[in-house]
Amino acid sequence: MSGRDMSYEAVMARRNEIMMASLGIDYDEFELTDLAFDYEKMMGRTGYSLEDVARIQHETKVGSTPLFELRNLTNAVRRYAEPGKGARIFVKDEAANASGSYKARRASIACYEAAAKGYRGVATATSGNYGAGVASQAAMRSLACVVVQEVYDSRFVGQPEIVEKSRACEAYGAEVLKLTVGPELFWQMLVVLEETGFFNASLYTPFGIRGVETLGVEIAQQCRDQAGREPDVVIATNAGGGNLTGTARGLLAAGAQDTRVVACSVDLSGLSMASDHDFNRKSFTTGHTGFGVPFTTEPDRADVPRNAARPLRYMDEYQLVSQGEVFYVTELLTKLEGMERGPAGNTSVTAAVTLAAQMAEDQIVVVQETEYTGAGKHHNRQLSFARENGIEVRVGDPAQNVPGRSIVIPERLEQVRGRVQDLDRLRRSRIKNCLKQLPAAQWSDVDYEYVAAETRSDRAFVESVLADMNA
Repeated sequence: MSGRDMSYEAVMARRNEIMMASLGIDYDEFELTDLAFDYEKMMGRTGYSLEDVARIQHETKVGSTPLFELRNLTNAVRRYAEPGKGARIFVKDEAANASGSYKARRASIACYEAAAKGYRGVATATSGNYGAGVASQAAMRSLACVVVQEVYDSRFVGQPEIVEKSRACEAYGAEVLKLTVGPELFWQMLVVLEETGFFNASLYTPFGIRGVETLGVEIAQQCRDQAGREPDVVIATNAGGGNLTGTARGLLAAGAQDTRVVACSVDLSGLSMASDHDFNRKSFTTGHTGFGVPFTTEPDRADVPRNAARPLRYMDEYQLVSQGEVFYVTELLTKLEGMERGPAGNTSVTAAVTLAAQMAEDQIVVVQETEYTGAGKHHNRQLSFARENGIEVRVGDPAQNVPGRSIVIPERLEQVRGRVQDLDRLRRSRIKNCLKQLPAAQWSDVDYEYVAAETRSDRAFVESVLADMNA
């Protein structure tokens, strides 16, 4: 855009102006105080009912994916579980969506909205499946598409999973801007939006989260039809939080009030997602704690003023699994169930194994997504890449995994144990981040109500945490 200052500082200063032009949403209308905002008002801003969303998605080959019972995997768990234990495991095969993942649900509404408002194209910043989802949906809506991705470390060595996702975006006709890891991603996205005048198909707008709600609705309905009851547990792989948020909201909309919603991430503790050194020392580019924990405790770190993905509002439990455990279960899913799928959904399948072994045989646990696999996404390529980057890969006790140094693949299924993350510790961290926005001495009743909702707790819990912090 000629004549405008495109320096980092100048573009970031125009952030709200660019967002307004690229989304048509004035986020200021949702603000209640210097801390609180009206989340439900923002979610209602899309104007689409769940029926509208399902119809829009059907137009572009999204939704109504099958729910399969994994009988062989369930039987394998029952062979080592205590008598009477071993819940039935189901999986929602989201790889059946156009572009091969549940991200098509998020992209479908954004692209529909862009076309309805007369935008010529859409743009998004993502290194995950969402880029392919947006590119695929844009192609079907005759929209141009730009995807901004962090692909390389400073040696210009590309993480093979992200390289595969770049290929998929280009196959659907998108222009892909490939960056090295660093802080310029958001700045580059703003520049693209300002220069092109495209619609901002961010992962974190109300449109994206609304699109995932149909996933939760379908799980509740299909479980009732196939098993005669609602699921006891639904597991969602957690990164930016939209997967869990949308699914949980859909379950609630479908009346599955008693279903527990469990988050699951690959434990990459100790690795920094912004580090050039660590960028290629991880085998999972999404669905890990490097995104899952910070986005859970500080959701508004996103590329929109207010993030519609707020997982801590809906989370009943948070499971962590190791890279080695997920690789083991990925291969088991292929050999027992004949389903060769990608890493994101298999992260939740791994947690399903650990939970099913602790649950009664007549209970039901649902893994709410699968994704396509192949090329750099395939687990064999990821393990080869890990070795090329000096990571030790061996068989043994997965408790000995050290992110960035070793991947230990279990010898047998009963070694897949995962571990539970302390949810109250995440709640305290969320409250601590709220204090950065507004000191507790200035909180009103509206602020206390907001923070309680943000942490899925109550005012007494919030006040007790503040007292512990002497805030």
